[in-house]
Amino acid sequence: MKPNKISEAVVRRLPVYLRFLNELSASRIQTVSSQDLGEKLDLNPAQIRKDLAYFGEFGRKGVGYNVDYLIEKIRQILKLDKMMHVALVGTGNLGRALCNYNMYIKDNMKIVSVFDADESKKGTLINQLTVQPMQELSAAVKQHDISVGIITVPSAEAQNVADQFVAAGIRGILNFAPVVLKSIPGVRIHHADFTAELLSLAYYMDHINGSLNGEESQ
Repeated sequence: MKPNKISEAVVRRLPVYLRFLNELSASRIQTVSSQDLGEKLDLNPAQIRKDLAYFGEFGRKGVGYNVDYLIEKIRQILKLDKMMHVALVGTGNLGRALCNYNMYIKDNMKIVSVFDADESKKGTLINQLTVQPMQELSAAVKQHDISVGIITVPSAEAQNVADQFVAAGIRGILNFAPVVLKSIPGVRIHHADFTAELLSLAYYMDHINGSLNGEESQ
């Protein structure tokens, strides 16, 4: 099936499968069934089989999936079989945390350049990455073949950073700033909005509490 026929929900579930499969591989488990995957990930086994079938036939009926083979195939689907370089702008607490986490990431997606508009931070080190001024962004993107940008700046500055990313040639942006960026033709933008997630969690917590109270009153 052509990539544009595959829903975003399917693509977002693939990393979830990959993370769990990596855990199985580390435990030297060689095969896993869709039923086992469904139970561990709280997903419908039929949905898992359908998701994977979009990309090929990876399992054997009555046997399941070979763990290492499926890891390899999902990595290929997600383009993790190729090194993908990332630039990060904004060296506040979140930006620094992401740079420090960078050393633990095993997939082929690495932060290789870090930038900040604050000139006083120029030349400082974060996990062996030297903070660069924004003026050097375009040159660094070309030098390191950077294709993804991460934004961890205040909301008022986020759109300007996104525009600079696009001008430098970056076509994928992960935005942590609490603001919705304008859509840009030919550029994929994902938003990681902690505030929105917490607010939606509060809604569901209220419903959970209401359900529990209802049960107790019966």
